[in-house]
Amino acid sequence: MEEDKQQRLEEEKREKEEFKKLQRQYGLDGSGGYKKQFLNNMEREVNRGRMQPFEYHKRKADMMECLAFGIDDGKTKTSGITEVLCKYYQNENKDVRRVWLSAGVDDFFLGDKGWGCGYRNFQMLLSSLLQNSLYNDCLRDTALIPSIPKIQSMIEDAWKEGFDPHGASHFNNRLCGSKAWIGACEIYSLLTSLRIKCQIIDFHKPTGPTGTHPRLFEWILHYYSTDNEGTAKVVCTSRPPIYLQHQGHSRTVVGIEEKKNKALCLLLFDPGCPSQEMQKLLKLNSDGTSLKLLRKFMGSLKEKQYQIVAVDGILTLEEKTARCLASRVLTSEKIP
Repeated sequence: MEEDKQQRLEEEKREKEEFKKLQRQYGLDGSGGYKKQFLNNMEREVNRGRMQPFEYHKRKADMMECLAFGIDDGKTKTSGITEVLCKYYQNENKDVRRVWLSAGVDDFFLGDKGWGCGYRNFQMLLSSLLQNSLYNDCLRDTALIPSIPKIQSMIEDAWKEGFDPHGASHFNNRLCGSKAWIGACEIYSLLTSLRIKCQIIDFHKPTGPTGTHPRLFEWILHYYSTDNEGTAKVVCTSRPPIYLQHQGHSRTVVGIEEKKNKALCLLLFDPGCPSQEMQKLLKLNSDGTSLKLLRKFMGSLKEKQYQIVAVDGILTLEEKTARCLASRVLTSEKIP
């Protein structure tokens, strides 16, 4: 009897610890959000003598101003990579048969210990949509890239409109001031609330040998190559990039290569890749070595499940309302 009780207590304790660990992992432990972490990191740098106090106060003032206006400070942004890729592939003739690239995208680096990847990928996607006149009307109020805290309040606004009540309740309807991880459902709700037409596709299990996902690669190829037929080797499309999610991380798909041996290779911007690394791509030399930062072959995407959010035009107000109602039970298209 006593042993059973002891075992039960230990199990409860273990469950509580597991739950706390999960809360920490997904930023739901109340340990403060973007602003607090930014200030803590800078204080640490000052204490270690790596940053002068005047620099700390200047950067703190800059950050407070950006937060007040809800715009990203652009310190982790790298622009112009997609344009450089377009030029590079025109002259590359070793092993790429064809390549399709998304419309121009700015890269944004995490710089926030992992939890902010979903927000950074949203910034990447938005940077592309803002360059496309088709989305001008939807993005009238978003002329600049919003900061992470601003994106959090935009998602909260989408929930208040009635999008994805089930997902909202997972976060207790609150993201602001937290380090909560967001995923495909939050990106979908936010885009749809802005009248941007998108869909979630769920590649919920491997479709190839050794845990690979050929159907994911084929879907992305189809997305970029539809309406972009023809014989050109390099196709710089007007398609927005794709948000790609798996357990614990997300990235942005900015293109796809088809090799001469017919193998497919995705080109990904990873918000976990430091800006100084991504900037090397702006000086892409003819051997293309720095492209390994972007290239992902089928064998290197072996998570159990992937979800993508793909943008495809704009919604009327009626369509937006219908999608809001439908999101009470938010479903995705499942492949296979």
